[in-house]
Amino acid sequence: MSGINGSCFAETRKHHFQVNGKPMYFNGFNAYWLMCMASDPSTKTKVADAFQEASKIGMNIVRTWAFSDGGSKPLQTSPGVYNEDMFKGLDFVISEAKKHGLYLILSLVNNWDDFGGKKQYVQWARDHGGQYLNSDDEFFSNAVVKGYYKNHVKSVLTRLNSITGVAYKDDPTIFAWELMNEPRCQSDLSGKTLQEWIVEMAAEIKSIDKKHLLEIGLEGFYGESMPDKKQNNPGYEVGTDFISNNNLNNVDFATIHIYPDQWVSGGSPEAQAEFVEKWVKAHIEDCKAILRKPLLIAEFGKSTWSTGYTVKARDDYFQNIFNMAYESARSDGSCSGTTFWQVMAEGMDNWGDGYQVVLEQNPSTAAVIAQQSQKISSLNSVMEM
Repeated sequence: MSGINGSCFAETRKHHFQVNGKPMYFNGFNAYWLMCMASDPSTKTKVADAFQEASKIGMNIVRTWAFSDGGSKPLQTSPGVYNEDMFKGLDFVISEAKKHGLYLILSLVNNWDDFGGKKQYVQWARDHGGQYLNSDDEFFSNAVVKGYYKNHVKSVLTRLNSITGVAYKDDPTIFAWELMNEPRCQSDLSGKTLQEWIVEMAAEIKSIDKKHLLEIGLEGFYGESMPDKKQNNPGYEVGTDFISNNNLNNVDFATIHIYPDQWVSGGSPEAQAEFVEKWVKAHIEDCKAILRKPLLIAEFGKSTWSTGYTVKARDDYFQNIFNMAYESARSDGSCSGTTFWQVMAEGMDNWGDGYQVVLEQNPSTAAVIAQQSQKISSLNSVMEM
């Protein structure tokens, strides 16, 4: 599968990705743990192993964390103070990805408490910035907290890779920056708070780095700008607005996540399958007709802890999403790729969350992924002719 094309940065044209002027489609995975594993000499081989297994079955993109705020293995130990070993771990992830023909999507902060998240930033503002803050959602509006986030953005984007010597902002191995993993602001369902934060932070990133693509990290919930679309939501809102959030010049493409087992948890398997189909198709249509931007299905998976789980159920679920993505890509739709949640290397059982796929131990799932890689690759080569 065509991986990274020399020194060409990914671009968008209407609802397609392009590299070197040619349309490009993706089949890839999430692996949030890469920097952590790479920062420890005794575990860094797991990064190379996972990349090798992934590229063996034709995958060409990986999404991972460029954050770990506070806690036991921090990248950022306190505002603006960095752990060089962790940063070197991220350097290694980038250089290994390039070696294996994999693009990277790097997310810059978490909405959730894992690896610090907005909660840690708000706590830092209380501890170091003298701020009286009542809610973690003040991450999006408090000036001190926003300053901390902007500082982190700058630190990551201008980082000089200790292995390659290339600044992150100048490295085409990085496909895109992601503002935040799954931003939610449930204290303001009008969507205004989050919209203003996205406008400000997208501009901040583009002021430092105009070469890379940028996406928000959204799950895809609809909001107030087109209320009739809210019927596609799983029965609630989270303070985001898929249409207005993505309809900004500085946002280059849209993402959705899909977790019917969590979002429609009481629903029958049929109700969940129906939700998935409606969710994917609505967003594919809206990205083409309204946003005129590409769509990446950035997270989906099937948990071994979910009711009725079997490997076959997971394989069928992956196949179903892969088919929707491929049909869209093949017929000039907006869906340009998928990254499932998530790949783990062997010997990482204590890192698992139920969704992990260890490729070497799951030959049937690996085969479904390999087949999708082949189909996506055939689109890439047709487009190159």
